[in-house]
Amino acid sequence: MTNTVASVPTVGERLDALIDTIDSLPSTHLYGAVVAVSVVFSFALLNWGGPSNHTREDAPQKRRLSWEMRRSAASASAVSFKSGETEPQPKWHILRVLNYAAVGSFAASVVIFCRGASVYLNDPATLLQFLVGWSLFLCYFFGFFGISFVDPDGMMMSYDPQQSQANNDPQDSTNCKSSSAKKPLHPPAAATPVCSDGKASCKAPVVAAAALSSSAIKEMSDEQVAQLVVSNQVKDHMLEKVLDPHRAVAVRRLAFDTKLASLDRGGALDELPSGPSLDYARVFGANCEIVVGYVPLPVGMVGPLTLNNETVYVPMATTEGCLVASTNRGAKAICQGGGAHSCIVRDGITRAPCVRMKTAMEAAKLKNWCEEPQHFAKLKAAFESTTSFGKLEQCNPTVAGRNVYLRLRCFSGDAMGMNMVSKGSLAVIDLLKSEFPTLFLVALSGNMCTDKKPAAINWIEGRGKSVVVEAIIPKDVVRQTLKTTVQSICSTNIHKNLIGSAMAGAMGGFNAHAANIVTAIFLATGQDPAQNVESSNCITLMEETEEGNLWISCTMPSIEVGTVGGGTSLPAQSACLKAIGCKGGGAKPGQNAQQLAHVVAAATMAGELSLLAALAANTLVAAHMQHNRKPTTTSK
Repeated sequence: MTNTVASVPTVGERLDALIDTIDSLPSTHLYGAVVAVSVVFSFALLNWGGPSNHTREDAPQKRRLSWEMRRSAASASAVSFKSGETEPQPKWHILRVLNYAAVGSFAASVVIFCRGASVYLNDPATLLQFLVGWSLFLCYFFGFFGISFVDPDGMMMSYDPQQSQANNDPQDSTNCKSSSAKKPLHPPAAATPVCSDGKASCKAPVVAAAALSSSAIKEMSDEQVAQLVVSNQVKDHMLEKVLDPHRAVAVRRLAFDTKLASLDRGGALDELPSGPSLDYARVFGANCEIVVGYVPLPVGMVGPLTLNNETVYVPMATTEGCLVASTNRGAKAICQGGGAHSCIVRDGITRAPCVRMKTAMEAAKLKNWCEEPQHFAKLKAAFESTTSFGKLEQCNPTVAGRNVYLRLRCFSGDAMGMNMVSKGSLAVIDLLKSEFPTLFLVALSGNMCTDKKPAAINWIEGRGKSVVVEAIIPKDVVRQTLKTTVQSICSTNIHKNLIGSAMAGAMGGFNAHAANIVTAIFLATGQDPAQNVESSNCITLMEETEEGNLWISCTMPSIEVGTVGGGTSLPAQSACLKAIGCKGGGAKPGQNAQQLAHVVAAATMAGELSLLAALAANTLVAAHMQHNRKPTTTSK
């Protein structure tokens, strides 16, 4: 037994035998094996260990989007959408040649060393030169090997806003959308019709790289020109330069219909009139009295705008030149930064009836009674007996002598909710009268709601949808697209929107021009334009991040919107809601109205971003003179 155990070699003996075997190998073979293993390892690590199969399959979708060309009265035909960006790219062919040269030089040095290994191993100076050279080659392999050598297309996607967006999604909640988009995200607009660089020429080319003459474009059909617009060979904002204005609108509608079709919103613009028309039968008894006509407003389209991992297009009805173009520039910058994220922190429309008691003590007793949980449950039951969707969420009484102002807040689903909350408020008053016989209703609205008037209570407590939206704009985008610097635009925001507004005693007006965007969207989508007063409450904040990028946020506590009822039922306004993707009631009560609030806030942030950039670069007046003034023409 003892002899058997002694005959088995130990681990140490096995290692000694292995070392003796390696020492017996010729030095040329040994160094050749080490070099071969190093090359194979670096190649496998840097070129085969790249993106997964899923990522490689998705890469073509990040470089191009295929859309179906659609017409309202014609069959579909395929159209390829390309980003059309003309930003400078690295010289990939030079990197490819450099890679081959490095590999060839490394292989040649190995061959030379192997042929004279016996000499070089005994010459410390020469051996040191070989080792230093090989170390440099290995550093190059680990640092740059594979660029434009195996998968150059993957490297060309140097900045992927979609991936950046996916990595920075906020936590999921009921009103904070963060799920990945199932529909393809549209790339940022290839160009923007705003001249913000005073040193640059404001005359943008009519046609992109494809050298198409104006006469050739005029000979094409509307569908063919629309395909050029979709593929960014012709800029959509330049159509009037090569076509007559009426045809330009028709072509632009085809192009946008193609883009919207990729978002399952094809035909959204069918009921948005582009010629004089209005169905007065729809207006009678619903929208206006003593009708003598209508005022046509031009509707511009902002987008694509990436919002909560989805692509949206925003219709804006306005007569102010440069507003749509400027907002579109802000949307482009947001898309280039990976998109915006928006969250609704509170949702409830308010009505505040004013009631009067016999004494101030009775008024105080009424306030205390309403604040008891068991009594609020009675108020809630009475309120909700009048509506299928409305939910009473809060009753906040305020006493002023013998007066009590009952600020009732209710969730109103996809309706803006004024009629709903007013009807429920009457039921609450009837219940209170049974509990307090001396109660007298002074007015159903006691102005603490507060509707269509500036009020601190809306700024603090909110009304409608309280939304916060944010985005990060890379410093290169700030410089190239917005034509300013992060430090300059942040400083402008502080001195204008914060200090300037404070000195003016502003209430909810800590912004550059939120009312511009809010009103334009309200007019396009059938909202109550007078509620722009409180819906435009906004504070715009900007900061420079540790990486030197721009962080921007807009907080809007009182956006009052709905997607059912009122002006949303008119064909043109309904078409604009469909283009956004929130027409009518949502699958979940309140879903579509909340989406509209998200869009209003994100578009407002885009408008803030662009205007503040123009102010920081001192190009506002030049842009308006260039794009908001027509040359004087003499009538014949």
